[in-house]
Amino acid sequence: MTLFLGIDGGGTGCRAAVAVGSGHILGLGRAGPANIASDVGVARDNILRAAREALTIATGSDAALADLAAGLALAGANAAGAAEALRGALPFPRLRIETDAFGAVKGALGRRDGIVAAIGTGSVFASQRAGVIRQIGGWGLVLGDEGSGARLGRSLMAAALGAVDGFRAMTPLLRAVLDEHGGSEGVIALSLAARPADFAVLAPRIMGSDDPAARALVAEAMEDVAASIAVLQDGAPLPVTFIGGLGPAYAALLAGRWAIAPAQGTALDGALMLAREAA
Repeated sequence: MTLFLGIDGGGTGCRAAVAVGSGHILGLGRAGPANIASDVGVARDNILRAAREALTIATGSDAALADLAAGLALAGANAAGAAEALRGALPFPRLRIETDAFGAVKGALGRRDGIVAAIGTGSVFASQRAGVIRQIGGWGLVLGDEGSGARLGRSLMAAALGAVDGFRAMTPLLRAVLDEHGGSEGVIALSLAARPADFAVLAPRIMGSDDPAARALVAEAMEDVAASIAVLQDGAPLPVTFIGGLGPAYAALLAGRWAIAPAQGTALDGALMLAREAA
C-alpha cells in the first residue's frame, strides 16, 4: 500500500501528514521552520523530523520513510535554486515541491475554480481556473506582502515617525506605539533587527482600532488587497476564499464586492494532493 506524505512548511514551523490514497490521515507530525529560501539545511532537518513523527504515528516505525510519495508546500520554494537544493537532500523517490501558497490554493479550493487570498504575517494571492493556478504577490515584506500583518505593523511604525516629524497628526495610537518602544529612537532600533513577525504583532491593534491613523492604514490595506483580487478576476467572475490569520477580517471588510466561499481544506490537505500527483 502506497502511503503519502504532505508537508506544509513556513517560516515559523512545518506540519506533516501521512495518509492513504483516499486522503484519510493516519499520522501527524510537527517541527520547526521550513522556509527553504532562508536555510535549506534547517528546513530539510525539520521536514524529516516532522515526517518521521507522522510516519511513526501512522505505522509504528519510520523505517519506510524513503518509500513515501511526498508533496511539499514550502515557503521560499519560488527562490532560485532553493527547491533543487532541497530535492537532492531528501530521500523521497517521488517528490513534488511547490510554494506554500500553491499548497494553500490546492487545499482551499480542491478542484473548483476560485481565488484565494492568503493573508497573515505575509500575503499571497492566487486563482485556479480549470486546474491552472496563477499566483501573484508572495514577495515578502521588503518587496510586497500587501495587506499583511507585517506590512500593517511596519506602516504603523512609519506613521508614528511621520507624526514625530510633523507630516501627520499625532493620534493616541501613534503616541502609544512611540511610548511603548522608547520614542522614535526605540522604533528605529527595532526596525533595524525586526522580522516580519515582529511587525505583525501590531496588526490586531490596528484592525480593531477606531484611531484615525489605524482607520487610514486599514483603508489603504483593504484597497491593496482588493486590487490584487481584481487582477485575478480576469475573465468570468470567481468566488474568493480568504484564509490566514487576517483572512476573516478582510472577508468582512470586502463583503459585497465578490462572492465569498469558505475553504474546503487546509494547506496540509493541499500538500497531500501534491503527494498523490507525484506518485
